[in-house]
Amino acid sequence: MSDIAWTVRTLKAALDGCEPARSGELTARIVEGADPVLLVTMHQHGDLEAFVNVSEAQIAASVLLWPCDEQPNRAAFNEFLLKAQKLVPLSNFGIATVDGRDFYELFGELATTTSLDTILIELRALAENAIEAATDLRDGFVPAA
Repeated sequence: MSDIAWTVRTLKAALDGCEPARSGELTARIVEGADPVLLVTMHQHGDLEAFVNVSEAQIAASVLLWPCDEQPNRAAFNEFLLKAQKLVPLSNFGIATVDGRDFYELFGELATTTSLDTILIELRALAENAIEAATDLRDGFVPAA
């Protein structure tokens, strides 16, 4: 844990100076808006993009998976996700609306005083879990007959 709470800008500066950024594992940029958010591109995970929001209460990192309307038998799939949730370490499934369209997402939360090393662990776990979910769940889910 850190004694100082992160902000979007201090976290970006820390990520820019860390070894994984220097070695090309990731890059971070701030997306300005009403609430600025960090967009972290995980290059060693196929340029997967993770959105990192830093509020006074927590750090939330999320990855969009695929549009919900492309999931066959959405109701059965949603029930399956809720039951399988505990099998995915450090991540949770949710649904996020982007430009009026629902997407499955994978996300994790951390305290704002979490160490940079732990934030990097979370980002890597989130990226690995997202790739695994997209590979195993999107095309591999077959609802019970």
